[in-house]
Amino acid sequence: MTVHGFLLGKFMPPHAGHLLCAQVGRARVDVMTVLVCSHDAEAIDGYLRADLMRSCLPERGFRVIHMHRDIPQAPEDHPDFWPIWRAAIAEHHPEPIDWVFGSDTYIHRLAQEVGARAFPVDPDRRVVPVSGTAIRSDPAAHWSYVPGPVRPLYQKRLTMLGAESTGKTTLSEDLAARTGTVPIPEYGRDYDALYRHGQAWIASDFEAIMAGHNALASCMAERSGPLIVEDTDEVQTLVWAEALTGEAPDQLVACARAASCGKRYVLLGHDLPWIDDGTRHFPDPERRAWFTQKLAHWLDAFDADWVAVEGPDRAAAVHAEFDALSARSAPNIPRHGRPSD
Repeated sequence: MTVHGFLLGKFMPPHAGHLLCAQVGRARVDVMTVLVCSHDAEAIDGYLRADLMRSCLPERGFRVIHMHRDIPQAPEDHPDFWPIWRAAIAEHHPEPIDWVFGSDTYIHRLAQEVGARAFPVDPDRRVVPVSGTAIRSDPAAHWSYVPGPVRPLYQKRLTMLGAESTGKTTLSEDLAARTGTVPIPEYGRDYDALYRHGQAWIASDFEAIMAGHNALASCMAERSGPLIVEDTDEVQTLVWAEALTGEAPDQLVACARAASCGKRYVLLGHDLPWIDDGTRHFPDPERRAWFTQKLAHWLDAFDADWVAVEGPDRAAAVHAEFDALSARSAPNIPRHGRPSD
């Protein structure tokens, strides 16, 4: 006979305490169902929270279900609170529930209502001393309790753009060193060294570079802290596509636009001397100026958050941008707005 476990919550956002409850449940039962509950008036989109919980619990035996519905949120909100919730749970979990897991006291009454037994997990928050409220208030202070898939929700990213020989890599490494990390590297350079050697570029090369950079950046973000430094991104790749093929295909534009959301860009001026490192293309000052202007054009077209930095004090200005971004408190939380799944 299959033993069913059940965990209910808002998971706003999912954190280590939620995962502990789910994982303890999975160790006790055959199928562990997590019901992500949401309604319209919440700070983090419910569809996004459900996706994040699926990413946090990908193993066999977990089942994440999403219920987006405006129903009473507390017993004092409606005289039929418990009948309403019994019906909603039965609709989404028609199988008998054997165990209800959770750290909140309401699981005892919830277990009674669905004919199950309660299994309290860390009710005193001694194992995982955190709450969703604490994380929303100060993500950085509770970063160790933010699961990898959830981290991009609260991370701030400073991305360096610019023509060749403008100091992107050096400045990126200097900034990342301040956090004890390394920057997200420029994937295009590795791709060029392996496949193109500076010649015969076609549009599909830049699609591959964008996909490769995105994969690398996404994996690094899940392992990184609250502030990430990035040495170029898809916007830079888009301009390279224009520079080397004469075209900016719609697919590349769409990828670059999507990648620009939620970042702070520093566009470095081309006023430094051009240095040939064996992989560079454009020593001509006019061509370097064109590259800078194209980057500015696309940043404006994408309504990106960016600032231009040039001159002999550029390092100080870039470090000041880093400090300002670090001091920002509000995360960039996207909203899906998708139909119920």
